[in-house]
Amino acid sequence: MEKFECERSHSDYIAIVAEENGINVIGLTRGRDTRLHHTEILDKGEVLIAQFTENTSAIKVRGKAKIYCSHGVIESGSKQGGHP
Repeated sequence: MEKFECERSHSDYIAIVAEENGINVIGLTRGRDTRLHHTEILDKGEVLIAQFTENTSAIKVRGKAKIYCSHGVIESGSKQGGHP
């Protein structure tokens, strides 16, 4: 049962919807040393569906986007860092 729970926790998907051009999505590794292992750049309206896996422990989103996940919808900030 524990193994199933662990596998299930790593299989969560998120959907990232870019609300402006040039959104950076960065996948980070799990393990002793956290490292960048994958990057994507999305333009406005593009969608990326990502998954936490045994290799991916974190996903960083830089720019204005909506992230849909099991916890609800999360909005990231502006690429320029200013207020809306």
